[in-house]
Amino acid sequence: MELFRIKKDIPFMSYGRLTTTISLVTFLLSIFFLATKGLALGVDFTGGTVMEVNYPQPADITRIRTAVDGIGLKDATVQNFGTSRDVLIRLPVKKGVTSAKLSEDVLNALKKEDASVEMRRVEFVGPQVGQELYENGALALLLVSIGIMAYLALRFEWRFAVSAIIANMHDVVIILGFFAFFQWEFNLTVLAAVLAVLGYSVNESVVVFDRVRENFRKMRKASVQEVIDNAITRTMSRTIITHAMTQTMVLSMLFFGGEVLHNFALALTIGILFGIYSSVLVASPIVMWLGISREDLVKPEKKEEPAEALP
Repeated sequence: MELFRIKKDIPFMSYGRLTTTISLVTFLLSIFFLATKGLALGVDFTGGTVMEVNYPQPADITRIRTAVDGIGLKDATVQNFGTSRDVLIRLPVKKGVTSAKLSEDVLNALKKEDASVEMRRVEFVGPQVGQELYENGALALLLVSIGIMAYLALRFEWRFAVSAIIANMHDVVIILGFFAFFQWEFNLTVLAAVLAVLGYSVNESVVVFDRVRENFRKMRKASVQEVIDNAITRTMSRTIITHAMTQTMVLSMLFFGGEVLHNFALALTIGILFGIYSSVLVASPIVMWLGISREDLVKPEKKEEPAEALP
């Protein structure tokens, strides 16, 4: 499906050095923020107390958060859970205070604001469980990356696998860099968004790479740069339609999904924006610089030997 068609190929590869330089600078800045500030890990990873409370009427999240802040728990997360009357409160570990005492203090503070509040459940997530989640999340990220490289190497060629994984890791590190710089909470939902971005980004790379391979068969007299420029230009309409629709859905979650989905949608928003950029303006130049050629993708046709004359 095409809403528009660009007749003249856009010389994307002539800007390859500029775009990859911008990506490299952004990547290094993200690494710097991750090293200096680190991620603001949520209760899922660090351990803590999770409380679920219920109100007979729609809960006032602002008042609840103020009440929790008033007892010195400013790092707590307060959000609706399920319905507007159910509230989930995540409390970080506090030295010298047990989980039972912490949840009791919070409940007392909430009852001072509204005596109708009821405790539904209290769960304690130990640091050991959080460490296991952290390690399993890192392992999931590694396995997904290896799977992507293997898939692209088998379907196309090793140069495509290397360039795609560099572009995809670029997206992941930049998402983490944003979360480190602004100290947004990094929890399991954000990790799920990062893994989703990996799959989403590689899909765009596959579309462009597939057109590159097709162009090598059709454009036999064109240079590698012209082949890649044509491939990106011909997929531009599809790229704009796909990403515009996806981004519209993600932005609706970001603005209207509430606090539960906010960081998840935020990670997806950043990932989709940089995923478009990296798939077109990072992966493709790297493929070209790695020395991809027509011979790597198109096997030369075997010339049939003339049959020997019968005696």
